[in-house]
Amino acid sequence: MTGTTTRRNVKRHALASATSLLLAGGLLAGCGGAEGETPATPDTEDTALQFNASTYTTVNVTVDGVATKVRQYRVVYVAKPIKMATTQAALGGSNTTLTDPYAYQTMVISVPESSVADQKTALYFAVNNGGWWASPVATTVTEGKAFVSTSNTDNIGAALKAGYIVVNVGTRSRGGARAEDGRWTGKAPAPVVDAKAAIRYLRLNDSLMPGSAERIVMNGTSGGGGLTAAVSASGNSTDYLPFLADIGAAGVTGSGSSATSTVKDDVFAAVAYCPINNLGNADSGYEWEYNAVRTDTNTPALNGVAYSAGPQATASAALAAAFPAYVNSLGLKLEDGSALTDASLRALVTAQLKAEIERQIAAGTPVPALGENFTVVQRGVTSTVPNDWLTLNGTGTTATVAAIDYPKFLKFVTTPIQLKTVVAFDAVGVNDNKNATTGVWNISGETNLFGSEAFQYANFTEWAWTNNAVRGDGSGVDDTGLSWSNYLASSTNTLAQQLKLINPLAYLNTTADTAPHWYVRHGMIDRDTAFPMQILLQQAIRNDPSVKTLDFKLNYLTGHSGNYDVQEAFAWVKARLAANP
Repeated sequence: MTGTTTRRNVKRHALASATSLLLAGGLLAGCGGAEGETPATPDTEDTALQFNASTYTTVNVTVDGVATKVRQYRVVYVAKPIKMATTQAALGGSNTTLTDPYAYQTMVISVPESSVADQKTALYFAVNNGGWWASPVATTVTEGKAFVSTSNTDNIGAALKAGYIVVNVGTRSRGGARAEDGRWTGKAPAPVVDAKAAIRYLRLNDSLMPGSAERIVMNGTSGGGGLTAAVSASGNSTDYLPFLADIGAAGVTGSGSSATSTVKDDVFAAVAYCPINNLGNADSGYEWEYNAVRTDTNTPALNGVAYSAGPQATASAALAAAFPAYVNSLGLKLEDGSALTDASLRALVTAQLKAEIERQIAAGTPVPALGENFTVVQRGVTSTVPNDWLTLNGTGTTATVAAIDYPKFLKFVTTPIQLKTVVAFDAVGVNDNKNATTGVWNISGETNLFGSEAFQYANFTEWAWTNNAVRGDGSGVDDTGLSWSNYLASSTNTLAQQLKLINPLAYLNTTADTAPHWYVRHGMIDRDTAFPMQILLQQAIRNDPSVKTLDFKLNYLTGHSGNYDVQEAFAWVKARLAANP
């Protein structure tokens, strides 16, 4: 049912409404993270985005068996939302019907009754962008839902129990985001821009809402983990202002290069699971990691042609060869001050594996000795895989890791579930990536996150650009007559900018206001992106002087998933909040 605020809160909100927008205007002079102190007069768009605390629905749930009332608000978080087509593509090749044409730029804010008057509690900001896919807003905080805060998989229950405000955010992104007028509106950096716009709404209305916009904890998995990393790394960067201006984001005035900001979009903490990040280099990183262990057994055929008999093997070798130069160009430093190079990466992965395995042993987890078997569960399938890669010293809870055979470890990872085909992330238009029955090119990987609103996709890596074989798709040398480097340098497209704006490594160690606290997890048997890509993210975060805490692990025998260690993650969040009252 629809409720109203208490008399005390009505007074508080009435008083705040007269001043909140002016106060919000003094939070930031948005210039690469520079702080501003001069209040700004709110514009018409910001006035339209004012939060109305009296318009909510009461949702009855249980948390650990205790009846709990939640006030739930549904708000469009931009002043100029894009009206979307009724029929949208969905992840997996099916279609979905939108009942709300603005669902991609809407958020659902769930406030436990116990936190209505608490303006210091955290905002748990959850994105849902598996595969970087467009995500109309959705929430599991629904009538009659039973949450268990002590579960290791119920992050929303844990958030409600802690009294946090749960914010579920819809965003445009690849695949399914098509406007009513037919434009492909989910092109990069749309998901990052939308998430930042939602954060700006929360900051604009901070004094009107329960919770503190200075204590935003962002959470996402897979593509959502990549989105979390990109947003958390790039706080308050002026690079996004033209895009934020286009959709009427809070605090942004002007347009194009003249756009300015009076509201911030940085966050307090990032909780990112298996983040699919740094897409422009993810293909070369994937092949650098797996090229030497690819076989016809662990690599699927393409269009009926086995890995070794078709173009996949050639593509894998070419992509792998490009990765070292990229790594060595980053200028990252190891803890001892020496340069991080491609030669460092496998030692860094091995060190993470060793630390995690020894942590499990000390906790009493049975870890098989060399010659024994691992029991692995991947995507609902249980497999028994021999341990031919891990040698232990000693037995029991004091055992240690004596040796890890890295090539055999990679083969172990690819045994229960096959690798992605080559090309893993930018496959459209290359390598016989066609439907064998229809002859239509498959829209696989993240290729359709890039390009213009007029075309369904654009290749975003040099190898795929050069080898694009589809005439008329607007992508590749065949259609543009331009080499990769010349195309990136051309003023007729924004591809280079798109690649930067979704890449957290482009903003870590810069003047952006990076989140000070990071909790990053990747599964020890997760082959959805290469381990070196996560190590590069970890090291870039660690190198950033504005980062105060980083908790990074390759979680034991975990595949591609998220929110599987809720108790550990929320203990970490609680500790960070307590240390920053």
